Amino acid sequence: MYVLRQKLATLSDGILKKKFDVSTSVSFDIPRESGRGDLTSNIALQLAKQVGKNPRDIAQTVIDGLGKIKGVKSMEVAGPGYINIHLESDQLVALLPDIMKDAKPKTVRSKEKPVVVDYSAPNIAKPLGIHHILSTVIGQVVVNLFKHQGYPTVSINHIGDWGTQFGKLAVAHKKWGTKDISRYSIDELLDLYVKFHDEVEANPALDDEARDAFTLLENGDKDMRHFWKQVVTITMESIETLYAQLGVSFDHTHGESFYEDKMEPIIAEGKKKKIFKEGNEGALIAEFPEETKWPPAVILKGDGSTLYTTRDLATMKYRIETWHPSELLYVVDVAQSLYFQQLFAIVEQLGWELPHVEHVVFGRMRFADRSMSTRKGNILKLEDVLAEAVERADKLIAEKESEVVGEEKKELAKMIGLGSVVYGVLSQNRKMDMVFDWSKVLSFEGNSAPYVQYTHARAMSVLRKADQKVGKISYKGELTEKERALIHLLLQFSDTVESARADRMPHKLCTYLYELCQAFNGFYNSEPILKADDDLRDFRLALTLTTASLIKTGAEILTLRVPDRM
Repeated sequence: MYVLRQKLATLSDGILKKKFDVSTSVSFDIPRESGRGDLTSNIALQLAKQVGKNPRDIAQTVIDGLGKIKGVKSMEVAGPGYINIHLESDQLVALLPDIMKDAKPKTVRSKEKPVVVDYSAPNIAKPLGIHHILSTVIGQVVVNLFKHQGYPTVSINHIGDWGTQFGKLAVAHKKWGTKDISRYSIDELLDLYVKFHDEVEANPALDDEARDAFTLLENGDKDMRHFWKQVVTITMESIETLYAQLGVSFDHTHGESFYEDKMEPIIAEGKKKKIFKEGNEGALIAEFPEETKWPPAVILKGDGSTLYTTRDLATMKYRIETWHPSELLYVVDVAQSLYFQQLFAIVEQLGWELPHVEHVVFGRMRFADRSMSTRKGNILKLEDVLAEAVERADKLIAEKESEVVGEEKKELAKMIGLGSVVYGVLSQNRKMDMVFDWSKVLSFEGNSAPYVQYTHARAMSVLRKADQKVGKISYKGELTEKERALIHLLLQFSDTVESARADRMPHKLCTYLYELCQAFNGFYNSEPILKADDDLRDFRLALTLTTASLIKTGAEILTLRVPDRM
């Protein structure tokens, strides 16, 4: 298909150059809409104003110039001036083996600079809330998209293991703790944190004690360091369990503390270059051009304490010097948009040689009837939401006629439950706010994980019943409308993955998988597969196998697992 598309494009470029003396870059794309042929181009619409001609006349000029081409059944001018190409059926059938190759990751571009992706980034001493799933799974899928396309990647979890929250926790443990810190659970640490914020409302002096405690930690106090390490260990053990459930992993987990000894050189550099200046109460600040209307960014507090900005500058410097990346991506919510604008502006002021830096923004998430606040203690824990999802999935399976029982049924409930939560996030445009709705994410209809998982299981059921290996395809007959529609969707897999990667938009792949499942189910319900004759049966089995392979690959990119049976 690629060769034919290139041939059509090259010939069309030559025709337009000769007829209208223009330089063009014609492309023939696989149409998503039915009735647009197998390949289509809108080049005539693009050129109409430039050459002063009716786009339909331009399109007809291209078609006349192309003449007869092997593999092309017919060509037509459609609508206001689209060039639609209809291919011979055997041309499309012959593409199935090549489409299967699209299911495999591309060869790693080992000589290229890596893409560094920063995501998840939980705070220590607090359990993951449901809102943490956004950065975590969106970031992981962005990494997976780059990997599938062959780009070298470095995935990093930048955990919040530094800051005044440790001072608050230390004060709370000293005043209200009942046992050695190493024996606390993550939930009990949260209780201490909440206790501090309850008490500080009546006794503001506690905030001063917390700042003093954190200063001891920054200065290397032995007892505070031991306390801090125990809290980090407890938290990470809890978080890693959830990452394993979600299919999330990192090449590196670096806490903010990792950059403790890397901040001073940057502070000195900023002072020397007069980028960092003295602000109110002895603080060190960076200012921005008046037209931005941005407030100054604080680099150091008046007492010399560091902040997120200080540590993030050191983080960026370290990553640039360590991995020499082509891109630095930060998957962080929309609330931090101004912060990242300021951060990127500061490094430009410092004159660093930068790769492409980008804030991969996502909106906020909420349950319609609940709010989330770690300080007030009513955080909706991710652990609880995932457990509820599995429980709901288990009940859903029990209501259906299912061939799975026992341990296989438990595993299926996990696949559907966990997948429904993850897909419920990924299937929505990351730039928009979202409301989590159980009835939608666990539905076996519509754009949901259960629908995708069910379709894969249906395809695998057909292949099991066939009880034969799919071999060489020799079908020469005409394709039905449903077969053509399904092949069109299969052909778009590679382009969709690339588009989702380039735009960092996982929902594009979700939408594609939903449409692919719809096309397969339409084909399954209208065309006999196992009862078809010989060559037609083999072809339809190959079509089924190809569909199942791409669904599984796409789902795995999205961190979902798909069952062979349901």
